Amino acid sequence: MATIKDVAKMAGVSTTTVSHVINKTRFVAQETEQQVLQAIKELNYSPSAVARSLKVNTTKSVGMIVTTCEAPYFAEIIHSVEEHCYRQGYSLFLCNTQNDPEKIKNHLDMLAKKRVDGLLVMCAEYTQDSLDLLAAFEDLPMVVMDWGPYNEHTDLIQDNSLCGGYLATKYLIDNGHKDIGIISGELKKTTAITRYQGFEKAMQEANLTINPDWIMEGFFEPEDGYECMNKILVQDKLPTAVFCCNDVMALGAISAIGEKGLKVPDDISIIGYDNIHASRFFSPPLTTVHQSKSRLGVQAINLLFKRIGEKSGEHEVIELHPELVIRKSVKAI
Repeated sequence: MATIKDVAKMAGVSTTTVSHVINKTRFVAQETEQQVLQAIKELNYSPSAVARSLKVNTTKSVGMIVTTCEAPYFAEIIHSVEEHCYRQGYSLFLCNTQNDPEKIKNHLDMLAKKRVDGLLVMCAEYTQDSLDLLAAFEDLPMVVMDWGPYNEHTDLIQDNSLCGGYLATKYLIDNGHKDIGIISGELKKTTAITRYQGFEKAMQEANLTINPDWIMEGFFEPEDGYECMNKILVQDKLPTAVFCCNDVMALGAISAIGEKGLKVPDDISIIGYDNIHASRFFSPPLTTVHQSKSRLGVQAINLLFKRIGEKSGEHEVIELHPELVIRKSVKAI
């Protein structure tokens, strides 16, 4: 394998000149630069990424810590981040935490050793232990996205979930539904409670009664939609429509309805939230609330690139505006 010394010898220059050509750290005459580049090509020389990072103090890599890459919502954000990194010439190190502080610490230690240029942290909720761990790496340019209330240690995703929950529920009401249930996430979590508050606002505005027997809490997984829907289906009186607070719970709910010999939307209408890629292929195609995962991913990584370049620590807000996507899982009555 060729070395920088081999390149310098073939080009008839010093190793320092070869380094300046590779790293663009000093002006080199065009003729000399061409000689070096030709030698690199002929020798098929590949500079050591570690050696380059020591010279120019950059590795052209970033770390990303997420709750999980399995959830479709996060998977689509991750895909957007990775694509944008690739186009900018950056590599991405992806780490899953399951919101476990020990995993976060281990991943942070690993990424620090890799000498990543910056870190994007995107978890659903943060414990104080997790925030304390992140604060210990304050010298590393970092974007910590938080769906929760304002926190001085994090940037903020303002996803306007209350508005999204309101849009979903009002669409059901506008289609003649009065008996409406909801399958939410844990109501102690910000994303769940704000979507529920939107549901509550629309119901109160229409002077409709919220049946407590039709309020179900899950963990934003398809199994939760399935199990919660089954708890509703054994009741004497059924809702005509159910708002599921994310699309994968809606998928579970549709499955449970089908197993009971009922149909969506003929017997029960279903509306979801997130507009994940697969939602258009549900049976029936899912009416849902759209959040732009690609826009969120690009805005977050651009903020990190800005922070890497300017070494700025000012926290910022990324705002998302939910939109209704009408398909075929809700019927008018």
